[in-house]
Amino acid sequence: MEKSVDPFDLWRTGVELGALMVETQMVMAYRFMGMAGLWAVAKTENQRMVDEKAPAFAEAAIAAGVAVMQGQGPDKVVGAWVRPLRSKTSSNMRRLGQRGFVRR
Repeated sequence: MEKSVDPFDLWRTGVELGALMVETQMVMAYRFMGMAGLWAVAKTENQRMVDEKAPAFAEAAIAAGVAVMQGQGPDKVVGAWVRPLRSKTSSNMRRLGQRGFVRR
């Protein structure tokens, strides 16, 4: 017997994906401005950017895999995948957003 999907769960998943997209774009903008010397970023930011990718995506893949193995629906699987990535993007966005423009 197939479970019915709650439309609000689908909506919530869409909102989570949208938030991930916005946060990712903001983090990229801060980092690009930092590379251009316009935004105050730590000297280690470029290395941090590279180093955080593999662990974040591995954590997301494991979370999604666990959700699949538990028999959860597609919205729950995507939600499990998004959560670790959003954790990283939201913390990066807050941290970088507090730095501000470079004063000349």
